[in-house]
Amino acid sequence: MRRRFRLATGLIGGVAIAIAAGLAVTAQPSDNESSSSGGASSSSSDVPPGVPVIQAPPEVTPPDKSASEDNSDNQDNGKKPPPTNSLAAKPAAPPPAAGPKPVRSPAAVLQALDKVTAETMRFAAKVGQPVRYKNLVFVVKACESTGLGGPSPQESAYVVIDFAPLGAEGIAAPPARQVFKGWMFANSPGLNPFQHPTYDAWLITCMAAAPPA
Repeated sequence: MRRRFRLATGLIGGVAIAIAAGLAVTAQPSDNESSSSGGASSSSSDVPPGVPVIQAPPEVTPPDKSASEDNSDNQDNGKKPPPTNSLAAKPAAPPPAAGPKPVRSPAAVLQALDKVTAETMRFAAKVGQPVRYKNLVFVVKACESTGLGGPSPQESAYVVIDFAPLGAEGIAAPPARQVFKGWMFANSPGLNPFQHPTYDAWLITCMAAAPPA
């Protein structure tokens, strides 16, 4: 009986020791962690002499996005910042001075040619008064001169020419029809010429005084 009692007591003691050892093992990691954290904090503050200290890199501030967005908006809208060294605006150039007004004459000197007979005739025509040369009737509406007193004065006349043949005995005259209307230029007869199969006419000059009746 004593022997059994001793065996039972030894078994109970061994079980108790095993349980105590298991509890100690499960509690050990938490203690190590706390000790390691405490050691790290203490190591950061208490560094032994002669050991280099590694510092964390400095914090980099992110760029200001608002300024870049404003610049991109200005570029998208086509707005450019005003130049710092811009030149002063030049004053507008004055308008060119108007030239002298053309001088109007009361009459024009014309010359007509009959291509069939090679006959020519020079005559004066008052402004607004019809003048006949064979089957042509000339009416000068205006005669103007520019650049008088200069090296090359320009003279032009606005002329209306009607083809109006005269009627023969017992035959009524055909109705007149307009064959030319426009400006004639004394210095450039070919600029706006009068074209007709039988007749030709051009401007010679503008008269300063009206011819006698």
